Amino acid sequence: MAKADIQLRGRSYSIACAPGQESRIAALSKQLDTRVKQIEGAVGDIGEERLLLITALALLDELDTAKRTGPGTAFSEARAAEALVKAASRITSLAERMETGK
Repeated sequence: MAKADIQLRGRSYSIACAPGQESRIAALSKQLDTRVKQIEGAVGDIGEERLLLITALALLDELDTAKRTGPGTAFSEARAAEALVKAASRITSLAERMETGK
């Protein structure tokens, strides 16, 4: 098991992770630290435990929203639009053949 050394709110932590994931964990921890600081700036000094709880809930809310409205939905809408365009093209082609009797 590998370890990633990270910092959160000025404290250093050593996190166990899969080999090769150290840089990804470090990058994610920087994003988390930024988010914690943003929320702390918005809500003030509410204690570390509550601050991390609010941050976790905010991130889960974003993840839930992304799952419901994100790429999967956009992909489905894109596929539906593509299917409609293809169907319209076939209908137009059939109509033209019917008009010309071919």
